[in-house]
Amino acid sequence: QVQMVESGGGLVQAGGSLRLSCAASGRTFSSRAMGWFRQAPGKEREFVAAIRWSGGSTYYADSVKGRFTISGDNAKNTVYLQMNSLKPEDTAVYYCAATRVVGITTAAADFGSWGQGTQVTVSS
Repeated sequence: QVQMVESGGGLVQAGGSLRLSCAASGRTFSSRAMGWFRQAPGKEREFVAAIRWSGGSTYYADSVKGRFTISGDNAKNTVYLQMNSLKPEDTAVYYCAATRVVGITTAAADFGSWGQGTQVTVSS
């Protein structure tokens, strides 16, 4: 089992930046990729970005491409999400999770070991 702890959320004005961190512990060797998802009030949890440990390939939701960057430190079992040019519609609770799926997946159902989430609020 993998445990995740997210941090770095907060309140920021539109156009600002935040950097989220997700520290993984436990059976981290079993995960092939880690991802960030977000959930706004009254909405479904949606994919934001993911990084594969093997090769370091990354993929993003269209809504954050060019603004968000995911990176990882394999030695520290930590994944980061640098969020720039934030918009009010980015307001949500952000979660990280791990997947053992071999191919590329953006489906929340393919991810597990969810963290408790960190709140990001972007004011206009």
